[in-house]
Amino acid sequence: AVGDVNRDGKLDVITGEFWYEAPSWKKRRIRPGKDYGDGLKSYSDSFACWADDFNKDGWVDVLVICFPGAPCYWFENPKGKDEPWKAHMVWHSACNETPMYADLFGDGKRVLLMGFQPKGKENEGQMAWFEPAANPDDLWTMHPVSTPSEAGKPPIPGTFKFSHGLGIGDLDKDGRNEVISTGGYWKQAEGARKSTTPWSFVPVNLGEACADMVVLDLDGDGKNDIVSSSAHKFGIWSHQQRAANAFQKADLFPKLISETHALWMGDLDKDGTVDIVTGKRWWSHGKSEPGSDAAPAVYMLKGAKGSDGIMKFTPVTLDNASGIGTQFTVIDIDGDGKLDIVTSNKKGVYVLLQGAGR
Repeated sequence: AVGDVNRDGKLDVITGEFWYEAPSWKKRRIRPGKDYGDGLKSYSDSFACWADDFNKDGWVDVLVICFPGAPCYWFENPKGKDEPWKAHMVWHSACNETPMYADLFGDGKRVLLMGFQPKGKENEGQMAWFEPAANPDDLWTMHPVSTPSEAGKPPIPGTFKFSHGLGIGDLDKDGRNEVISTGGYWKQAEGARKSTTPWSFVPVNLGEACADMVVLDLDGDGKNDIVSSSAHKFGIWSHQQRAANAFQKADLFPKLISETHALWMGDLDKDGTVDIVTGKRWWSHGKSEPGSDAAPAVYMLKGAKGSDGIMKFTPVTLDNASGIGTQFTVIDIDGDGKLDIVTSNKKGVYVLLQGAGR
């Protein structure tokens, strides 16, 4: 995550247990932790994090998804004091390895989107979005996206603690974002932000375990499609929307890179056309995954749109010694008008400055 932790006007880097003060990147602890070794057989206790002012006191706090299935917390900025940040539980269970803190409703306000499971019931789950309660010490308010699991029926897609694949996007072009999983998507109805009614689900096979699922029109037919990438194997692919609720898979880069456990879409080089950024999550499961010992590269898939409206992507290597981990941030961190990439994983913590390297 990225945010101005100490209010000095410079954007700092936050990794869940530490924050790094710009511009020297001095390492400062947020909460107690331990030595995780080289990562061959271990995992950190920070799967994803985001910076925001959750208690509205004017200081940047951090929301942390610790480990899939475990409780998640937000940590309160101590306002310049050199002391551990106070932990506030958000929810008792955080499921899906691609949780999102995003503008789901298009109103400029980010909410937490993830699955969760009832305590002690790992075969049940529910998809939901969450927002802070009026009292910052309380659990966050849960709003259902899906119905809860029902005994004897298939599990709710994307809600197991180790589920892979989650995204938001306007698939039906009604101006409202759907919530997308590999097993289908939930349609956002008008007024959903203020409703407590679960969203209607459209079951569709949208592929195998993946990372972020992003939405754009790839073939210029006026229908929005989905791009996703393999979290632990090789492959970057699309599911192109055809007839109603019918999607056709197409491989974009079947062998470019493996363990692409996070993916971002946007105009990285500001040429007016969307690009895709992804890369390798180094040793996601030690050395057991395909291509696990390959260089931990970061790629831009540079987008170009033809006169026929069809999008084509060209791989550009941005770095080959960092990788992306389970999450990364694209932001102009140094204020030069160019988008940069901030990433952390088992190789370390990196700031990739556009035009300047690491």
